Amino acid sequence: MCDAVGVTTVVYTDGACSGNPGPGGWAWAIPDGAFASGADAHTTNQRMEITAALEAVRSIAGPLTVVSDSTYVVHCFRDRWYEGWMRRGWRNSQRRPVANRDLWEPLISLVLERGDVSFRWVKGHSGDPMNDIVDRLAVEAATAQAERLGAAPPTSLGPPDAFGTGESAIGRRSWPDDPDGSEGEQGTLF
Repeated sequence: MCDAVGVTTVVYTDGACSGNPGPGGWAWAIPDGAFASGADAHTTNQRMEITAALEAVRSIAGPLTVVSDSTYVVHCFRDRWYEGWMRRGWRNSQRRPVANRDLWEPLISLVLERGDVSFRWVKGHSGDPMNDIVDRLAVEAATAQAERLGAAPPTSLGPPDAFGTGESAIGRRSWPDDPDGSEGEQGTLF
């Protein structure tokens, strides 16, 4: 982790799910540093993407940039979707309950409370080495239904997802929480 004043830690996050819903996994990793992953027996890819970001923000102190291939996670903060959700009593723009509120609420609260967390998008399966590492850790967690934790980069990794296409694996659609249609559905990763 990083405790130096003014230094921002970069952490990569990813989620995976076999079936949607199905067994899932999440992971975060700091380049040349610590990592963690975990699993859920019955979940969705989106829940694992949010969980990965939440676990990273909970675990890493100091200024933080979360890098994710999830437009669902990154756009929530980039476009401040959470402001509308909270203003409408955790209802989306179609007046329905916000999906995954049980994960969004603690993540948004922690990010706002800390005030030192930013989000950046990376295209999945584009050759970014750290995105590939967290992808493989998340798939491994989903497959094994086990967690891992390390203070240094992992020396062994599970296989990458079978599709190799990330969030475009089963297509995209507009989300009901998205006022302008810019949110997209993320498909299964393996």
